[in-house]
Amino acid sequence: MENFKDLVQKRRSIRKFTDQDINPEDLQIIIRAGLMSPTSKSTRGWHFIVVDDKDMLEKLSLCRSMGSQFLAEAKCAIVVLGDNQLTDVWCEDASIAAVTMQYQIADLGLGSCWCQIRNRFMENGEPSDNVLRYLLHYPDNLSAECVIGLGYPAIERKPQNEDGLKWENVHIGLYSDSEEN
Repeated sequence: MENFKDLVQKRRSIRKFTDQDINPEDLQIIIRAGLMSPTSKSTRGWHFIVVDDKDMLEKLSLCRSMGSQFLAEAKCAIVVLGDNQLTDVWCEDASIAAVTMQYQIADLGLGSCWCQIRNRFMENGEPSDNVLRYLLHYPDNLSAECVIGLGYPAIERKPQNEDGLKWENVHIGLYSDSEEN
């Protein structure tokens, strides 16, 4: 990594992946980043399920009515879970871990995309978390925040354009509506 500023600008959601295998050492580095992520009161209540079986990735891609299909094309997926009995901020802790892993993924030259699970549903109303729980056999005290699909990018995306940053959404001291001032 040249610097974190450049990494933040270059990291983009990737939903198309090549067939190239992910180096096991790189996968370990990615998981290590998640394990090092900060948590409230150092509870470390997250769990990660790494899925690289093509049939299971196909099943995971059907866990929502829409927006999860790209998981079938991923080389690997990391299901990010939080222990809802250990901490009331499990979803925040799991989200921090997921984003930390996504930046590590980008730093390694891989691509990723977040697939939201919490508060998402199948067309029949079944919670997506229940679908994953059935497929992956995790206990009731764990809840899925997201699934990160990853692999080597099959597409190239331009870095984020700084001209599109919404600096007007940043408020110093107090919230102020520039229209009122």
